[in-house]
Amino acid sequence: MTTHQYLILQTAAGFCGIAWNEIGITRFQLPTKSADSTEKLLQRRLPEAEPGTPPAEVLEAVDAVKRYFAGEEVDFSKVKLDLEGQDDFFKQIYAAARRIGWGHTTTYGAIAKELGAGPEAARDVGQAMAKNPVALIIPCHRVLAAGGKIGGFSAPGGSTSKTRMLELEGVRLAPPEPAQQSLGF
Repeated sequence: MTTHQYLILQTAAGFCGIAWNEIGITRFQLPTKSADSTEKLLQRRLPEAEPGTPPAEVLEAVDAVKRYFAGEEVDFSKVKLDLEGQDDFFKQIYAAARRIGWGHTTTYGAIAKELGAGPEAARDVGQAMAKNPVALIIPCHRVLAAGGKIGGFSAPGGSTSKTRMLELEGVRLAPPEPAQQSLGF
């Protein structure tokens, strides 16, 4: 049986949780306001996990998470994950999402198209993002609904959290300023 351990950490955005096994990181909990609520959310998904001391690779990810929420550009694409138990198509979707860099976004439909699936697969992409076990490390917040709309976000705070994370990366989702100035009457 694979042993899972976890750590609750404080960031500029609140308390996050990270869980790992001997293969890689298995879960990441986006920030909540308290260590206790973060721990409860993490344990709900990994009830067998125990608090532990992270190995060097996990400590590097912890440091990157803290830097991310402090507003520093961070690339999580090399963080070693264990996605065992995930559907094969979801793994392909997650791999595509990991290629979306800091400050960039794409849509559910664009990922489906990139993977050679039809437009109906955009829903599958949405489902994969909703079930993402390592949000932020697999940057599901960078995947938007059609037309650049925010779409859903299953993390604490919902779409407000998604918007804040994108704003942290310099992504503005508000409508652009009008090109023509108002005449003021």
